[in-house]
Amino acid sequence: MSGRLLLVPNTLDLGAADATLEDVLPLGVLRMAASLLHWVVEDARNARAFLKRIGAVTPLAHSLQALQVNELPRPRKGSREDIPLSAWSTLLEPARRGQDIGLLSEAGLPGVADPGAALVQAAHDAAIPVWPLAGASSLTLAVAAGGLNGQSFAFVGYLPQDAAARAARLRDLEAQSRRLVQTQLLIETPYRNAALAAALWAVLAPGTRVSIACGLTQPRGWCRTATVAQWRAAPPVMPDTLPAVFALLAA
Repeated sequence: MSGRLLLVPNTLDLGAADATLEDVLPLGVLRMAASLLHWVVEDARNARAFLKRIGAVTPLAHSLQALQVNELPRPRKGSREDIPLSAWSTLLEPARRGQDIGLLSEAGLPGVADPGAALVQAAHDAAIPVWPLAGASSLTLAVAAGGLNGQSFAFVGYLPQDAAARAARLRDLEAQSRRLVQTQLLIETPYRNAALAAALWAVLAPGTRVSIACGLTQPRGWCRTATVAQWRAAPPVMPDTLPAVFALLAA
């Protein structure tokens, strides 16, 4: 019998010492994670730190030193086309031997705005069962808290860093949002949060509504939704260490 690829949710706190693990992840998920020997992760060091936190809540079935932790290959442009199929096959080998594998993202749910989706696809190609475990996704939390259109939304990821290209992309997204009555979700590297916010106020129409969800699930987290005109009148101080999700809905 084949083992499973378990999609293990991570916290959204980037390892913050003041965050309580049990407040974000269900105890059943922590127990399942604690039972696993085999892991595929983005960053081995961060993954072991996360598993150490789990061990403080529920005992690990294997010592941290004994855990088999492998990092995901790093493809170009978010695809797996330049990675040999043998690499994915090797990562999934424990499942072929009947052992479950945990897939861990750096934050949130594996496979959602996350390079782990390539391993999920490889598991399906190999007829290995894939099973997601319950946990927080910054994107869905932002949609829920923002009060924009939660019936139709699209995640568009990162925008171009070049100012002119970024402005053009924002205008396209605003036009699409207006045409489809659809919320558009954006993210940025935390140290560029302020630059993206400034671009939003500079490019978007005054009546377009923008929601910012920053540091979700963290004690310092916040979410605010307002029109671009209102944001311009009282621009936020964007932290450069906390992740944020930006959402827009054109009037």
